Order: sequence, then C-alpha cells, then structure tokens
Amino acid sequence: MNQIEIGRGKRGRRAYSFDDIAVVPSRRTRDPEEVSVSWQIDAYHFDLPVIAAPMDSVMSPDSAIAFGKLGGLPVLDLEGLWTRYDDPTFLLAEIASLDPASATSRLQQIYAEPIKPELITERLRQVREAGITVAGALSPQRTQEFWQTVVDAGCDLFFIRGTTVSAEHVSSRAEPLNLKRFIYELDVPVIVGGASSYTAALHLMRTGAAGVLVGFGGGAAHTTRLTLGIHAPMASAIADVAAARRDYMDESGGRYVHVIADGGVGRSGEIVKAVACGADAVMLGAALARATDAPGRGFHWGSEAHHALLPRGERVEVGALAPLEEILLGPGRMADGTTNLIGALRHAMATTGYSDLKEFQRVEVVVAPYQRS
Repeated sequence: MNQIEIGRGKRGRRAYSFDDIAVVPSRRTRDPEEVSVSWQIDAYHFDLPVIAAPMDSVMSPDSAIAFGKLGGLPVLDLEGLWTRYDDPTFLLAEIASLDPASATSRLQQIYAEPIKPELITERLRQVREAGITVAGALSPQRTQEFWQTVVDAGCDLFFIRGTTVSAEHVSSRAEPLNLKRFIYELDVPVIVGGASSYTAALHLMRTGAAGVLVGFGGGAAHTTRLTLGIHAPMASAIADVAAARRDYMDESGGRYVHVIADGGVGRSGEIVKAVACGADAVMLGAALARATDAPGRGFHWGSEAHHALLPRGERVEVGALAPLEEILLGPGRMADGTTNLIGALRHAMATTGYSDLKEFQRVEVVVAPYQRS
C-alpha cells in the first residue's frame, strides 16, 4: 500500500473522502423503476437501505413510527431526551431557540437529567405497538447498565453506538464491556460501531456482531477532528471495512456481517458512493434532521454535543426543507441532493446498469476530486 512521506520521521497512507471519488457508468443501463433498493439484516427486511440515526434531532417515538412506515429502520436514542423526560417537546423547542454561544452549556444542563428505565420501556413499547421493527441504541458506557431493560422491552435490533467502539477497550477503573460474551449471551442481533479501519472492524466482526457501523467524527454535528485531531475519510473507511467483511466471511465459513455507513452521508450522491464502496445501508442524521416534521425543528445535534467534560460536537442549523417523505421518496424540489434521496440512488444504480444493492457494490469507482467553485 502506497505511503506518503509527511516528513522525514512520519509516513501515512492516502485516504479518500466521498468528494474524492466518483462512480463510473458501465455499458448497460436500466429503468429506475426496475431497480431494487431493499435489504435485510438477520430476519428483518426493509424496503429502503436507510437507518435513522439515534439522535434527538432526528428521532422521536412518533417520527420513528413514521420513518418505519416509509420503509426504513428507525433507531431510538435510549440515552436521549425521550428517556430522561416524560414530555421533552418543550425542551426541543428551547434547544431550537438557543443562542449559538450558549447552546453547548445549556445542552449539558438539559442532558444532566438521569435516564429513567421505565421511559426506555415505554418508548420502545410505543414503536412496537405501531407494528414497526423496534431498534434502540446505547453507548458502550451505558450498555451494561440498561441492556436488560432494553431486551425485556422487546427490542428487535440492538445498537451499541459510540464515536468509536473497539473489541479491546482497556480500563484500570472498571471491567469493560466484553462484547464477545455480551453478544453471545444476547438473543438479539447487535450492530456495533463506529469503526473506521480494517483491523478494528475485523475484531468487531469476530465478536458476533450482525453489523458494523463505519465512521469516526465525520458527521455534520461532529467537531472530533477539531477537538481530538482524529478523522476517518469515509470512502476509504467503508472500503477497508468491506474488505474486513470479505476476509471474515472466508475465516468464518460464510458468515456475512453488514456494513453500515454512519457519518458524512448527508446528500444523495454520498449515499450512492457509500454503497459503491461496499456499504449495505447508510445511517442518516443531518439528512433526516432537515425534514420539516423532524424533532429538531431545523437544528441537528448528537450526544457528543452535550458531553459533560469534553464536547466533541455542536448544535448546527440544517434548515427545514421538506416533509420526511419528500426527503426520502420525493418528489425532489431541489437539485442539491437533499430531497428524494432514494430516487437518486435508484437513478444512479439504473444509470450504471445494476439491479440491486449487492450488485452495485461492484460498480467501478475512480479518484476524481470534486472541485467546488
């Protein structure tokens, strides 16, 4: 693998973001209506390869139900406002009205309220009673405390999601979560991440995870590169993790682990490129926070924005563009890749001649940096 000399004492390999690559048309084309964008993880089938990020600006119980009925997989943040407050709607309105200079400190105050196990049960029950696949997310730090509550509530898919999740966390203060033992003993498919390298992803796959979230600090509301100096360009990260999946399939005798792009996927062209690099599905945050019916009311933030000691994110204004259904399924009313995300994916697949997502992962990709004017 080619190494670039950064200085006499340090070399690094070149990594690529979505802006650095482009998909190449092939000799065949298809009708967009004949393209399949459905996917399946474990026993659960979804019409759209889109997972709604577990973020309070994106998912409430009501928006999760609406999203599920449109064909996607909604994931509730089980450490968010809806599991800390009986009715946080007034707080969502307050967050949207905060002055940027005071937003972070006020978020820290709001999220200092303890998580209530009974509210975890209630929120998951609301989604289940609507007939939607029930998925919830906890951070690695909270998983040991609340996982039993989540499972007892009837969760179908369990997400362990953090800025980064490793299979080998080392701590001298407390016994870390043993992912392999935890997943083995849990009778629910577990999706873990983020991971951004071949080795980290391979180790997560060996724990028995059903899926791996790919990404590190690349979301619209992250400031991880500024605060920690850490960043993983998404095109290279997805391709690396897809290679780990291929090698793990050989190692395990054919066990397939789903690769899910999580972060830096804000527009339809980035969804296309994520699948082209090897993703089975994408997890969207800012792209869905732009919905006029999203809980964030035109603003977007994640758990990193209210960390009590070291915020690595912020509340950002993304605007309220269109209803959720238009953002996902159209009709598109803008030419910037923010509406009709699935229609754009269908057209890209049809233009390059591929009939389903697994086929489209084999599409030719070139390095072609996008020149912004």
